[in-house]
Amino acid sequence: MEYLVTMTTNVPPGTAEQTVDDVRSREAARSRELAAQGHLLRLWRPPLQPGEWRTLGLFAAADDSELEQVLASMPLRVWRTDEVMPLSPHPNDPGPAPRQTDPSS
Repeated sequence: MEYLVTMTTNVPPGTAEQTVDDVRSREAARSRELAAQGHLLRLWRPPLQPGEWRTLGLFAAADDSELEQVLASMPLRVWRTDEVMPLSPHPNDPGPAPRQTDPSS
């Protein structure tokens, strides 16, 4: 199944910048791992207000339980709330867009 997840992060006031940087670095590494495992398919940054920290993610998991395990494994989850929307196929879905190749390579 695929899921659209709105991830909203609220870092507690007074958190040291070094701590934030460390968690963000570990989050980036974990995101790469989840992508390689086929769980994290896409990430988007929606329009944000100043100070707002939100991401939209397209995830794949066998079921809701596996998705929760995937989301819980992400370091930013300690400061994040997630809104999960399960997605089902649409009969008119054209499928994934073909990847663009670089003609100079």
